[in-house]
Amino acid sequence: MAANPSLLANPSLDDWLAFDAGGTVTVRSGKVDIGQRISTAVGLLVADELGIDPDRVRVAPVETGLSPDEGFTSGSQSMTQTGNAVRLAAATARRHLLERAARALDVDPAELEVDNGTIHARTTNRKTDYWELAAGAPFGIDVDPAAPLRPRAALGHVGGAAGARGLEDIVRGRSYFLHDMSPPGMLHARTVRPPHYHARLAALDEAVVGHLAAEGVEIVRDGSFLAVAAADEHAAVRAAERLAAAASWDSGGGLPSGDIYDSLRSNERVSLPVVDGVPVEAPVPPARAVATLEARYERPYQMHASLGPSAAMAAFADGLLTVHTHSQGVYFLRAALAEAFGMEPGAVRVAHAPGAGCYGHNGADDAAFDAALIARALPGRPVMLKWTRGEEHAWEPYGSCASMDLRASLDGDGRIAAWSHETYSDTYSMRPRPGPGRMGAARLLSARFLAEPLEPPVMGPAMGRHMGIHRNLDPLYDLPETRLVKHLVRDMPLRVSALRSLGAYANVFAIESFMDELAGEAGCDPVSFRLRHLSDPRGRAVIEAAAARLDPSGADCPEGRGRGLGFAQYKNSAAYAAVIMEISVNDTAGIRLERCVIAADAGEIVDRAGLAAQLEGGVVQAASWTLHEAVAFDRDGIASRDWETYPILGFDNAPAFETVLIDPGRQPFLGAGEAAAGPTAAAIANAVHAATGLRLRRIPFSPEQVRAAALA
Repeated sequence: MAANPSLLANPSLDDWLAFDAGGTVTVRSGKVDIGQRISTAVGLLVADELGIDPDRVRVAPVETGLSPDEGFTSGSQSMTQTGNAVRLAAATARRHLLERAARALDVDPAELEVDNGTIHARTTNRKTDYWELAAGAPFGIDVDPAAPLRPRAALGHVGGAAGARGLEDIVRGRSYFLHDMSPPGMLHARTVRPPHYHARLAALDEAVVGHLAAEGVEIVRDGSFLAVAAADEHAAVRAAERLAAAASWDSGGGLPSGDIYDSLRSNERVSLPVVDGVPVEAPVPPARAVATLEARYERPYQMHASLGPSAAMAAFADGLLTVHTHSQGVYFLRAALAEAFGMEPGAVRVAHAPGAGCYGHNGADDAAFDAALIARALPGRPVMLKWTRGEEHAWEPYGSCASMDLRASLDGDGRIAAWSHETYSDTYSMRPRPGPGRMGAARLLSARFLAEPLEPPVMGPAMGRHMGIHRNLDPLYDLPETRLVKHLVRDMPLRVSALRSLGAYANVFAIESFMDELAGEAGCDPVSFRLRHLSDPRGRAVIEAAAARLDPSGADCPEGRGRGLGFAQYKNSAAYAAVIMEISVNDTAGIRLERCVIAADAGEIVDRAGLAAQLEGGVVQAASWTLHEAVAFDRDGIASRDWETYPILGFDNAPAFETVLIDPGRQPFLGAGEAAAGPTAAAIANAVHAATGLRLRRIPFSPEQVRAAALA
């Protein structure tokens, strides 16, 4: 197994576990729980390795200076990094405490048994417990990567039925979110935004400013960054509205408003071939002249569309900046804030609090910076900054638009003889990582509007394996000749960053749609065609398991419906997922999701219900992207500012799910959070073709797109 970066960066056992005086165990992780139930899985792993009940395990909130630094919660890596780290930490602690117990009880360690933390000596009937042995003191040892794990057969909780931590509080309305925080003396703040990225403040009606100040409203202005703060939240909202009406803006040239797909082809770009999932510094090879089939697939800009707008609370006092945030990377955010304010990282404390999760880089980090800017201007009082719905929709960093060109040749036996795939897209790497020239701070939205602005960095191509644009560009199929190219396109109009699955959603949509088109050319059913090109046994198993539940050929499909299949192994190294979707198309060309079967292999199963929820949630989000979502904008700014102008999938179009989880036993965790996204888009596209004969290649598959395809 490859070295765990979380353990390499945080080797001390005391970074991960502490035995509390009250008879509980506190586990610390650097991965935040944003609905993926990592805290539930962590609790199960630690409980089973220590041999205690899960309710004795406390999973601490993530906070800089207290939690291990595990970077971002991203890339379906919570289990592969945190899960493995805490399991080994618990195994190390168990062995160490049993050695102490053997000495204390004067017996051989083999004679000891553990019952919910109480340690018995079989031959003497003497006993002690973990907490007495730990004595509240640090372990002072490192986690042993070779610490023996308890046999799978001895585990009582891992892989079984478990309720999500905190679920009862959510159901009963007892949950405490970031937006609910209200310390004494807190100010409520709101920002006043320009029309778009390129607009700058030209003038402000000073009479309005004076009236607001007389009413006790604080106004914070730094260049074109404008905000208000007041003790009463309603007063802050009204003040922001009045200040917005009093501001005039120089719009410059506005947003570029040409066709984004034309821009993807015509703008300056960096083009690199991809070999075995990794870009190489080499000339792009020419495409083969002869192809059996070629097609272009397209994906628009799309939002995270968090159901709750972003928020943050910040306080600046005695040279210390404290920020509460729902960021997915508290240590990186701390470094970016320190860069922005010229502070030492140790003078910035960032604590995670539950908020609007998004599986990607939404407005959370930007809201944290906004709150910090206001708190710095108004030291001594905590500041709660909440974005509005329109602000969230218009100013969050979006998922990049993309265009994929595929072409392939079939030989006389109906097998793929040559394959070419080129993807054109913008970067997915604009999370606030620190770097030269205050690069981390420059990635925060409001930094570009300050009196001393920081221009957003121009990102180079991501060069790691299956990163950004080229994530899942390389098919898992056995293809004798492949030509894979990533094009990082410059000067695109909208601000972008990481959205769930990065480039994998669009690439798998294209690959798996194209596989169905090639199967048709070869006169082969979609399952057999895939299997004849796939030797990976675990990949074959998920396709066969899904097809056994719902025949994707549609032989038994009700009249008026169609079924489609999509498959991938996320990043060609994480979870395998096959999705079969059954759909119908109504009289107004709306696509209805009727049934969905998911089959997945994510390695050893820890939290069975959580794994199923991740897969089904991934399908729902990807189905929403595929059927509804596209950011609308023109030269005057973003037009998609609410749920009517940016519709998402509703409860009335959720399919009936059947989820098949393949448990391979004690195999490495693979990470499942993003595995279903690309297969879902392709499954829907292939199902629409089966139902109507229409091949949809541009997302979203709105009724307008369906009607246009029917008339083409």
